[in-house]
Amino acid sequence: MFESLTEKLQGVFSRLRGKGKLSEQDVSEALREVRLALLEADVNFKVVKDFVARVKERAVGAEVLEGLNPVQAVVKIVNDELIALLGGSDSRVHFAPRPPTIIMLCGLQGSGKTTTCGKLAHWMRRQGRNPLMVACDVYRPAAIKQLQVLGEQLKVPVFAMGDQTAPMRIAQEAVRHADQSGNDVIILDTAGRLHIDAQMMHELEEVKAAVNPTETLLIVDAMSGQDAVNFAQQFHEQLAVDGFLMTKMDGDARGGAALSIRSVTGVPIKFIGVGEKLDALEPFHPDRLASRILGMGDVLSLIERVQQNIDQEKAEEMERNLKEGRFDLNDYLEQMQQMKRLGPMDQIIKMIPGLGAAVKDMDMRAPEATMKKQEALVRSMTAAERSDPAILNGSRKRRIAVGAGVTVQEINEFLKQFEMMKQMIKQMTGGKGFKKKTKGPGGRMRIPFKR
Repeated sequence: MFESLTEKLQGVFSRLRGKGKLSEQDVSEALREVRLALLEADVNFKVVKDFVARVKERAVGAEVLEGLNPVQAVVKIVNDELIALLGGSDSRVHFAPRPPTIIMLCGLQGSGKTTTCGKLAHWMRRQGRNPLMVACDVYRPAAIKQLQVLGEQLKVPVFAMGDQTAPMRIAQEAVRHADQSGNDVIILDTAGRLHIDAQMMHELEEVKAAVNPTETLLIVDAMSGQDAVNFAQQFHEQLAVDGFLMTKMDGDARGGAALSIRSVTGVPIKFIGVGEKLDALEPFHPDRLASRILGMGDVLSLIERVQQNIDQEKAEEMERNLKEGRFDLNDYLEQMQQMKRLGPMDQIIKMIPGLGAAVKDMDMRAPEATMKKQEALVRSMTAAERSDPAILNGSRKRRIAVGAGVTVQEINEFLKQFEMMKQMIKQMTGGKGFKKKTKGPGGRMRIPFKR
């Protein structure tokens, strides 16, 4: 996400830092590079022009150029203006004062609308809501079936009336059904087209008039760049949408659509899709995204991801085990599962300030492949072998090697690494093995030193 733009902006600021004291010409030259970086990222030309003008107006003032750290001041100004460009403050989904809240999803075919319907339902469940997904797409083959499959995976109910009923009537009946079933959020998955046409817009207007949705959200494919912005503007002019939900943000290295759409349309982005999995949907935070673009990480989003995906009870149980000096391969397997729930490793690393630039040239597929191999290896063991790896003899290792698709040598290397990790954990947590070696007479801590 924004990889190309981030790399170019970091290069600009790095060259500025090498100068120390800045002149107005230094700032102008740097902003020319920023302008080119934004245009290459497919940001709208007028948006770039206004953005650079605002930054230059603030950055060439005496308080910046004559300050103690002018480069930091310029970076802060760029950060502030990026936040303003992205919408300034968070824009949340509005919930109806009296349930149900009706959210109408619209968009072109191929933008990921039906999958996003499932992601939004999953997000609503995490907020303590009771969503109902509604199959209003009666044109695309298998659209209804796709939504029903998503509903089964998420354990979220799906309301459907087949492909012979008008979408307006399906939406009306879904509202009645939700009232009877106690669903406090209704998500309408409407039909898309290959392009905006009169029939599509008329049908959406009918659905909107029939159920008066609390929120009308337009699904926008971030990877289509300025085409997405133009489509969003046309759509908003005809239907008056309340917000955008941008999909495929994780695959968009440029980011032009996200940086242009609010400024061009005046409509806020409310959610971004950051992966293929059903939990890969995040509320949109302009300040956090600006921080990611400038390569400064996103600690708050990382903390939220940890809170949402880490099983607190299992984490506490593992903490107790570590304090008591117990750590076996079952604990190691659970630790790997917790890590996987956080998402791809490259996404996690880029959220940590300072690490994004440091690992930008590293291939993150290698450690993920190693984790998969280790997981297969541990899962090929019996319960007794996981609890006590010391019983692993030659024949047991050969059996595990066949089951996991690895060599006996790889098993030996893994067990050696695991034993080293186990000893390190004991030392870090003051485990039993550590206490025996470091306590002197009377239970006092004995610290070894050289004379």
